Amino acid sequence: MKHTLAIALLAIVSTHASAAKPCEELKAEIAAKLEAANVKNYTLEIVATDRVGDAKVVGTCDLGTKKITYTKQ
Repeated sequence: MKHTLAIALLAIVSTHASAAKPCEELKAEIAAKLEAANVKNYTLEIVATDRVGDAKVVGTCDLGTKKITYTKQ
């Protein structure tokens, strides 16, 4: 399952075109992929690019002004 999650996250991050998507739309797509990979107990959060800190970034949206971060609970 860890391999599936890693592949899903890398595919999401490597998709540069996602930067132009609205954040809520991209967040829903990422959530669907994680759930399809049977990932449980996670949080996706939309944050300003300058507020990411050490969080794991899994997507960029709103023309690069925001990031979607993943946290395992």
